[in-house]
Amino acid sequence: MSRDYDAIIIGAGHNGLIAAAYLARAGRSVCVLERDSIPGGAVSTVERFPGYAVDRGSSAHIMIRHTPILDELDLPRFGLRYIDCDPWAFAPAENDDDEAIVFQRDLAATCASIERSCGRADADAYGAFVARWAPRARATMAAFNREPTPSRFATVFARPGWRTPSARRSVVGRLSSMSQDMLGSGDALLDRWFDSERLKAALAWFGAQSGPPTDLPGTAPMVGFAALMHDMPPGRAVGGSGALTAALVARLRADGGDLITDSAAVALTATGRQWEVSSADGTVHRARHVVAACHITTTLGLLQAGGYPAADLDRWRRSIVVGNGIGIAVRLGTTALPDYRGTPDGLPAHGLHSGLGLLTSDRAHLRRAHAAAAVGELPTRPVALPMGFSALDPSIAPPGRHLLNVWAQWHPFHLSAGRSWADEAQRAADAVIDEIDRYAPGFGSTIEHRYIQTPADLESELGMPAGNIMHVEMSIDQMFGWRPHPDLAGRSVPGARGLVLAGASTHPGGGVTGTSGRLAARAILRRR
Repeated sequence: MSRDYDAIIIGAGHNGLIAAAYLARAGRSVCVLERDSIPGGAVSTVERFPGYAVDRGSSAHIMIRHTPILDELDLPRFGLRYIDCDPWAFAPAENDDDEAIVFQRDLAATCASIERSCGRADADAYGAFVARWAPRARATMAAFNREPTPSRFATVFARPGWRTPSARRSVVGRLSSMSQDMLGSGDALLDRWFDSERLKAALAWFGAQSGPPTDLPGTAPMVGFAALMHDMPPGRAVGGSGALTAALVARLRADGGDLITDSAAVALTATGRQWEVSSADGTVHRARHVVAACHITTTLGLLQAGGYPAADLDRWRRSIVVGNGIGIAVRLGTTALPDYRGTPDGLPAHGLHSGLGLLTSDRAHLRRAHAAAAVGELPTRPVALPMGFSALDPSIAPPGRHLLNVWAQWHPFHLSAGRSWADEAQRAADAVIDEIDRYAPGFGSTIEHRYIQTPADLESELGMPAGNIMHVEMSIDQMFGWRPHPDLAGRSVPGARGLVLAGASTHPGGGVTGTSGRLAARAILRRR
């Protein structure tokens, strides 16, 4: 059995669905093939516990609302609604004498919180930091929304709005100064701006959400993205992260597109001017264009099964750094949300729980956790990021109950001494809950349900090799025109005309952005 389409999309993650939606809206016949029974990949929500809508992957959508995608696809018309996460982050106190640092969209309110927690000097410095880094973050976000080229990269760095006091005289001077800032480490950036270790640790943990710790080169922009949250904070999709997927599927079907779940692609074969996509059930679909929106290593395997030269595939596999996992997720059904130390008065009714919980007060905490993972060990104290969005959206938990999604770093996919995650999962989750108890004493006693996603689970359930939620490491050498490999940048594979790459393995990387899918669709629509 077979059918011909204008385009076939392999993978119904949010990038694949976005590519399909743009193509279907333009009148192309489109089919999306998904190996899972549930579309959306890491942007999906299921009932893990009775009455709870639990995210399988992402929970806060930070990037996609800074793109034109939601408006261009008119997703609110298909049921998508976001609630602002405001406060967008908080760093609770470890002792009763301190007050939590609360990051709100309102910059003045944030600076006032920093002044109470860390002093006037750091409050003033934070205001200046946002003023300096907001234009840079906006320009970086604009660069994420376009295909990277060397000239465009240079032009962005040399924008007049990025002029610094020490580099006012020439474009070359501005470019040199800015490139040094952008290629530096997040820790060095924080040390230049702030005195309080509590504040520096909180911002470092925010910047480390893409994986690399902020003592590495090229991580300064990850920290600088905090400035963008004062333009627009993260959003929480009503009903769960999967509400974005549901809206995309509805948009696709309204424009005549097909979505086939439980249909794993097993081979990708070029046949003249067409591609054949073979599924595990024996179905063969044909199309002029294919968008591979799955993991890059999966795409390389499909090409190998279809007869693509093995030598090139092996070379790319050896060069692309997938890494050794990033962290684990612990989903908790509770009778109450954490009561964090030092919560100030005057917050909205949902308190701190709209924000990302930056549960650390010292960057040494982050470094020790990363160092342990680097040698295959579990961190003695994992770094936790709890999100209590049932305070914003009561529909995701039963009446009188709450849902807490917790992400924790760093946890290796490959454990030392031959240990397995089946043996270590409970111990790792206990350590995560202990961290929350450190900042919200007694929280552990409120837990009624828990579901653990180890790096091994993330690989098997969501198709993320080594449990890397970003697909490929987000280090500076694997970003922009180097992602996932210089030969594969520009969304193409040499000698594979009509095949377009998308997904977190490609520019601009992981996270809920959708930009990769949008750019893949545009690459096809530009072709005659």
